[in-house]
Amino acid sequence: MAKDKKQDEKELSAWVKYSEAEKKALHKLNEGYKAFLSQCKTERESVAEAVKQAEKAGYKNLDEIIAKGKKLSAGDKVYATCMGKAMVLFNIGSESLEQGMAILGAHIDTCRLDLKQNPLYEAGGMAYFDTHYYGGIKKYQWVTLPLALHGVVVKLDGTVQEIVIGEDDRDPVFCVTDLLIHLSQEQMEKKATKVIEGEKLDVLIGSYPLKEAEKDRVKAGILKLLKDKYDIEEDDFISAELTLVPAGKARDLGLDGSMVLAYGHDDRVCAYTSLMAMLDTKKVKRTACCLLVDKEEIGSVGATGMQSKFFENTVAEVLHALGGYNGISLRRCLANSWMLSSDVSSAYDSLYASAFDKNNVAYIGKGMVFNKFTGRGGKSGSNDASAEYLGKIRSVMKKHKVTFQTAELGRVDLGGGGTIAYIMALYGMNVIDSGVAVLSMHAPWEAVSKVDVYETMKGYKAFLQEI
Repeated sequence: MAKDKKQDEKELSAWVKYSEAEKKALHKLNEGYKAFLSQCKTERESVAEAVKQAEKAGYKNLDEIIAKGKKLSAGDKVYATCMGKAMVLFNIGSESLEQGMAILGAHIDTCRLDLKQNPLYEAGGMAYFDTHYYGGIKKYQWVTLPLALHGVVVKLDGTVQEIVIGEDDRDPVFCVTDLLIHLSQEQMEKKATKVIEGEKLDVLIGSYPLKEAEKDRVKAGILKLLKDKYDIEEDDFISAELTLVPAGKARDLGLDGSMVLAYGHDDRVCAYTSLMAMLDTKKVKRTACCLLVDKEEIGSVGATGMQSKFFENTVAEVLHALGGYNGISLRRCLANSWMLSSDVSSAYDSLYASAFDKNNVAYIGKGMVFNKFTGRGGKSGSNDASAEYLGKIRSVMKKHKVTFQTAELGRVDLGGGGTIAYIMALYGMNVIDSGVAVLSMHAPWEAVSKVDVYETMKGYKAFLQEI
């Protein structure tokens, strides 16, 4: 029996629906996204680039406005940062802020290997960095990959030394070694969680001995190099934030170039599309907001995570600069807001089909994804969006011809995950998870569809304009 036309259209990839002009816009967005991913591999780098692009688009630093005692009014565009690792942007609308905001909220942290505070040691004639992995990873995926070192070192005098080693073709790279297959009989019998353990994720950084050193000559050689080239002493590691990430640029994936293979799609794909939607949004009635936060991968904790008061405090400052701050105005603003918790979803992988419910999973190339809920098991730890909110979202997406799909993370009781949605929902605002479907999520190299990146940006922009 032939499929009806409506069903056939639903199953088509979004690719086939584009005009030549739309394909050019899609290509332009994804080229910008690849450049962003290749350059911004830490939260600090992501915020720095977002500030640069925001200022180019006419956004002003809220701290400077506060310091000068200036006031805000409809049409003003401002941003604020927190410790260089979180950021929020506001496009002030014509309606009172008490009526609430349209918020896009993504996270810019991703899985990695962080250096410990005393990381450098020598063993077996080789020098290593001792690491502590960050976020939920399959540890065995991180061995024998070329890694780059990113981060900052803060000196005793307060000088901040930025470090990027391993991204330029002329740079050296680093790696975690693995046991040769010829001697791996015992290793291969271990569970995947034990094949490579956390304390084995130490990174090989050198083997050249310093002749004049009395002991630990390779370590001494590394310390001399660090001093001569970067003016870094061993004690400076105590006040450093250095991390090892996969080295290399984001690349087109597939013979047809329809996908992007890169480190950090989770969640910089939603952060970038949220930022682009925000910067491309002009005058609004309801104040538009784009929030980029840290620490989601470890529970949204700390001063730069979603559970901190950074966002709430900044909204209070905006209200004050508008001339209307009081406690009840702040509560009304937050409670009346509408939010898209911009985060990735799992993509159906036919090689692991049993992990998914095929009728309730996101597919590569089928557009923006909405997750009514996330969590584990019986929806534990999730925000469960209301039917009324979903109805509103459907209406907005249809009006702006955004291709979208709805999904769950995977098969019930198999596992699960969470986002920042439940934290923002505590204010009483409407929140739903939305974003891009990702293959190989939390792996060093993840994959997304270019069409999904484009449709998600369109969806975010429609949300800011219409909600």
